[in-house]
Amino acid sequence: MNDPLSVLIVEDDPHVLLGCQQALALEDIASIGVNSAEEALQRIGADFPGIVISDIRLPGMDGLQLLAQLKQRDPSLPVVLITGHGDISMAVGAMRDGAYDFMEKPFSPERLVDVARRALEQRSLAREVSVLRRQLAGRQALEQRIIGRSPAMQHLRELIANVADTAANVLIEGETGTGKELVARCLHDFSRRQTHPFVALNCGGLPESLFESEIFGHEAHAFTGAGKRRIGKIEHANGGSLFLDEIESMPANLQIKLLRVLQEHSLERLGSNQPVEVDCRVIAATKADLNEWGRRGQFRSDLYYRLNVVTLEIPPLRERREDILVLFEHFLQLSALRFDRISPALDQATIAALMAHDWPGNVRELRNVAERFALGLPVFKKSGLATEDNGPCFAEAVEAFERSLLGDALERHAGNLSQAALALGMAKTTLFDKVRKYGL
Repeated sequence: MNDPLSVLIVEDDPHVLLGCQQALALEDIASIGVNSAEEALQRIGADFPGIVISDIRLPGMDGLQLLAQLKQRDPSLPVVLITGHGDISMAVGAMRDGAYDFMEKPFSPERLVDVARRALEQRSLAREVSVLRRQLAGRQALEQRIIGRSPAMQHLRELIANVADTAANVLIEGETGTGKELVARCLHDFSRRQTHPFVALNCGGLPESLFESEIFGHEAHAFTGAGKRRIGKIEHANGGSLFLDEIESMPANLQIKLLRVLQEHSLERLGSNQPVEVDCRVIAATKADLNEWGRRGQFRSDLYYRLNVVTLEIPPLRERREDILVLFEHFLQLSALRFDRISPALDQATIAALMAHDWPGNVRELRNVAERFALGLPVFKKSGLATEDNGPCFAEAVEAFERSLLGDALERHAGNLSQAALALGMAKTTLFDKVRKYGL
């Protein structure tokens, strides 16, 4: 019953049931028939995509009781009732209780098809609205987790919202500290796999001798010290998501085994010849250019193409300076709550230093600085940031930010001043003057 244009018919008269199914089939409307309300309830889950047409008089639970239970499960589900001649007043009352429509026996095939089509159209529209609402709620929730006003981060959030609830494997590219695991967790949390495990493994944090056992698992006595069976990370992530960080560090011989798992959706534990079926979404992350590594023979190209069905790029903090203060204030508030301190105010010298810094550690470094600032520690000296005495003035920091912002816009639009000005929301002449000022 996965077809959104499907009809579940509940009718205990086999001749009426067959006639209804044949009439719908002639109009290319899929249907399935059951002879009791109890069986209908077993077939209708929370995500049932179709409509229900049910006789009122049924053995056991009747059609009105079925209507009440279905409406409790899903108020938007259209339920059409089939009535006898003496049940008209009962059917009218049922419509007040939420029935979509009713048909009096005997009814023509044309009447059945017309009612079914209208109900299916309403169901389809309601499902589309529901999907849009979930996407909107997801985007709003993403803005609270993946913070940033820059066009790059807005685009990243849109991509996450669009691909999160798919089965596509994802490759996340970004420098150390940009938030690759946060993006991976969002992909999991905003998907239908969210109720199953999110399993993370840092491929660069394990010695090669333990890697195969850790990811694929092993049987008891598969090697010295293997006293009992161990379930590997892939198998543990069954039904959920497997996050492989620093995928470029995976040993070459295990890249082949991972590729086979992605192709066959099954694995073999060390010491076993019995395949184990697995269904997990693989989200990989790298700070390297795997495409270039593949050309140089440092990473398997076939695995790369399996992993990067969708590629999400997280830009470094220095390339989206308009996000620095937003992120810093967010981390500062979190740190103040964590340390039970009053959040200190930002002065112009601090802002100038934050904006001028190159942030080699990206968001991770920024969070560390915010924590130190919340504690009242000399964060600028300890972190290598400019201080009020030797750092740039506020105007210089603002100019550095503006130059970076304009340069990014021109690069995104291949040097086209008109398009860049439109994206920045400024006059083309103003942009031209600033391009000359900064020598862009």
